[in-house]
Amino acid sequence: MDWGKVIYVFFSLMSLTSIASFLYEHTPVSLFIAASLNLISTILKIGVRNLLSAELLASSLVADLHLIPAFIYLVIIGNSELAIGLTIGALIANVFSMGLVYIESSKTREEY
Repeated sequence: MDWGKVIYVFFSLMSLTSIASFLYEHTPVSLFIAASLNLISTILKIGVRNLLSAELLASSLVADLHLIPAFIYLVIIGNSELAIGLTIGALIANVFSMGLVYIESSKTREEY
């Protein structure tokens, strides 16, 4: 078992589910947790050398660039509608990222 892959998939899934948590209850704490987990996931994906590593990193960066402004809009500006819209964009990017993880996992399984 590749523990490095387990850890970065874990943080990717935690980011995805914490975004869903924010969309359920619109609190700054849940958005901060989602953004923090997504940043950790992005940092972990930097060193990955897999088949679709560039696409995984790009989708994680897209989610970061949605969640950070969403947090700013929610906490500093107070515009929760725009924060929710940006968070939905991050959710789509993370769903895309998880799809890439499944594709990459199936491709590496075929190689064995």
